[in-house]
Amino acid sequence: MVAAHWAAAFERLGLAVRTVAGDGVADRLLPGLAIGADAGDPPGGAPGPDADELARALDGADLVVVANVCSLPLNPAAAAALVAHLAGRPAILHHHDLPWQRPRFAGVEGWPPDDPAWVHVAINELSRKELAARGIEATTVYSGFADPPPGRRELARERLGVAGDGRLLLQPTRAIARKNVPAGLALAEAVGADFWLTGPVEEGYGPELERLLAAAGCRVHRRLPAGLTMDDAYAASDAVVFPSTWEGFGAPVVEASLHRRALAVADYPVAAELASFGLRWFPVDDPEPLRAFLADPDQALLDHNRAVALRHFSLDALTRQLAELLRTAGWA
Repeated sequence: MVAAHWAAAFERLGLAVRTVAGDGVADRLLPGLAIGADAGDPPGGAPGPDADELARALDGADLVVVANVCSLPLNPAAAAALVAHLAGRPAILHHHDLPWQRPRFAGVEGWPPDDPAWVHVAINELSRKELAARGIEATTVYSGFADPPPGRRELARERLGVAGDGRLLLQPTRAIARKNVPAGLALAEAVGADFWLTGPVEEGYGPELERLLAAAGCRVHRRLPAGLTMDDAYAASDAVVFPSTWEGFGAPVVEASLHRRALAVADYPVAAELASFGLRWFPVDDPEPLRAFLADPDQALLDHNRAVALRHFSLDALTRQLAELLRTAGWA
């Protein structure tokens, strides 16, 4: 999603964009770039990308944006191939996550790689300062989002079987430990709402999720029914909960604001940065403020958050940031 937003912003600046990835949808697919490919996972995976194939995929590019491949050691062979190929060439290393921010990578040394020709970009000030403490100068570029189309509230609620006056609390995240599903469930129970968790189970969290949902004191909905979009999910909800203990940014905070939905947000470290722009939300661990809002919604709060999101986290704002980045790097 973020890569697509960057591509849209670069195209607004008059640049042609080519996407390259290990899997999924891209202009060029190199299986050796995929997560785990250097370990033969999935079966048949290549030990990182072939150097000649990588060179052909990047041939003719004036600037290469490396999105997280050199940030977390999820495919060290791919990172090494990119480092070798991009030595001395203009590149942006876009860091969504860094090793010391994840417990399982806390002891990893030598990341991220660096080169005098490269520019490092962090998605928050916290990461920028942590990089600086490790001798790497970086620039913060906050994510930008397209103004979403209106979702189909009645259709989505009908598909879920939510009554017309029933409350629905949306948690638009994956199901992994740091997304703190127990806190989302507890808030839904406390405000008398159905709980809707839309993302997939990852990182072996399935058994724990099954246990939590089986013990839930509220009605639970999982994933997106066929034919519905996340715009429909936001429209169907009465409020959004984002209880994560760690996020590099927190896209649902901005997405909910653009959709004019009330927010309950946990006190993860980067949340304070988003709040500094003027976004307002309710606590996750105290249900009373959100319960009061749902009983008597304050439209002015929703209007305020949407205006802040449009001002600071729109595609226009992202385009301005990237234009300044290119100018400062001497690449304009």
